[in-house]
Amino acid sequence: MLCDQILHFLFSLRFNVQLPRGVQVMDVHNDPQVQLACTAFYQKYYQDNRKRYLIIGINPGRLGGGITGIPFTDPVNLERACGITNPWKQQHELSSRFIYDMIAAYGGPQQFYSRFYISAISPLGFVQHGKNLNYYDHPLLAKRILPFVVDCLQQQLRFGLHRQVCFCIGEGENFRYLQQLNQECRFFSSIVALPHPRFIMQYRQKQKEMFIERYITALSAATP
Repeated sequence: MLCDQILHFLFSLRFNVQLPRGVQVMDVHNDPQVQLACTAFYQKYYQDNRKRYLIIGINPGRLGGGITGIPFTDPVNLERACGITNPWKQQHELSSRFIYDMIAAYGGPQQFYSRFYISAISPLGFVQHGKNLNYYDHPLLAKRILPFVVDCLQQQLRFGLHRQVCFCIGEGENFRYLQQLNQECRFFSSIVALPHPRFIMQYRQKQKEMFIERYITALSAATP
């Protein structure tokens, strides 16, 4: 089953990277509560062998995937949208709010996750000075994690994911990093870039519905 492959991947992550000074990794998948949440989530939505399309973000944030271990899924959406109770403080993450509003517009979690699998360039997040750190905002970090990134992508592609198209969350640095990687490794035939939810929620919230429609149009057009 696909859920077993995903859980094995997440619970077996090994981050053997020398981090730059002041940078810390968020490796939450050894936490028993995270393992319970991930197991419930992936068994609920991936208990089959159907192929999915990959949607790939940057790296988990400390208020979303950095807590639950599930990409773009904060404790609130894990409980309210996915029906999975959890022990964490019920607080939203901006990116998770957008993603789950988009998922609701797509038809709900069951329909969405039956077609898509969300991951990230780095499945583990980073913090610096107590704040989220995007891997590309620290050039040395972006360079040092490259073997880890390649290995993680290779492992996940062995799940049987579609390779004709990949969706990249982030139209700037994340897209450029993935494009360069794809030119060298030939992971996907094409990559479709989508605006990052945090940018939308922070700077374009009044146009949120337009961006949701843009996501759904792009996902639907590329995945017949």
